[in-house]
Amino acid sequence: MASVRELRSRIRSVSSIKKITKAQELIATSRISKAQARVAAAKPYAEEITKVLSELAGASSNLDHPLLTERANARRAAILVITSDRGMCGGYNANVLRRAEELMTTLRSEGKESVLYVMGSKGLTYYTFRNRQVTGSWTGFSQQPHYTDASAACHHLVDAFMAGSDGEVPATDGTGTIAGVDEIHVVYTRFVSMLSQVPEVRRLAPIQVSYVDENYELGEDFVTDSPDADIHPLYEFEPDADTLLGALLPKYVNTRIYSSLLEAAASESAARRTAMKAATDNATDLVNTLTRQANSIRQANITQEISEIVGGANALAASSSD
Repeated sequence: MASVRELRSRIRSVSSIKKITKAQELIATSRISKAQARVAAAKPYAEEITKVLSELAGASSNLDHPLLTERANARRAAILVITSDRGMCGGYNANVLRRAEELMTTLRSEGKESVLYVMGSKGLTYYTFRNRQVTGSWTGFSQQPHYTDASAACHHLVDAFMAGSDGEVPATDGTGTIAGVDEIHVVYTRFVSMLSQVPEVRRLAPIQVSYVDENYELGEDFVTDSPDADIHPLYEFEPDADTLLGALLPKYVNTRIYSSLLEAAASESAARRTAMKAATDNATDLVNTLTRQANSIRQANITQEISEIVGGANALAASSSD
């Protein structure tokens, strides 16, 4: 059985760890609201660019842009995996990496080669440790991503997609070239609530754009103040719709990557808060358990010492009476 000194040393160690986990919990809690606000702030832009693309698709004379065209014999697919730069967030990274492995298995069954791109130090470490080739990586911004961080990955991925599996593009590190791809997928964690974060897969390219037929009917209530009326704006495009569509499609891909980064940042903070709260609660329970054990041993030692003193006194008294 451990001594009182050993137990007190363990109590001090656990208490120190508890301070760290509690601080991490508080920091993560403060970042969640900010991350949610950034997700909400970016949503209107994403919605509007989607609407504009839908209208452009309806007004365009042809939809033969490479980003919209399915390739019959797709051979290579790029997978952008979004992980965290730091740990202490429970199963956050493990879940998204497992989802990426499932996607690679699916693509392999379809006869497609997977090309890995990683955002976040944890994902890069995971694949490097397993000697898996990572074609491109970007780190250092998982908790506070900016639009420019998404642009760096978007430019390379779009260029690789435009080149196709038969073409080549410069490598992200500037050394040599790499083969292009026929598909682009992103694996990230969608923020549902403080207690639920779901790893998801999105296909970024080819893009599937749904649009309203330009010959739609407004209906009988086309002049109304009702907020429920289905009225579509009338756009005038300058330059023509085809040119604008080609210019906006890469920006749309960038917007979706940025949106995924914001969702992942909120999910990371929520997962870290949950993990650190559990660690803090466990540390509290462990300190209480160790304290009880130390008190029990201390009381047993005191009782033994008192018994020895009383026994000695009784022995002295008995010898004196003789």
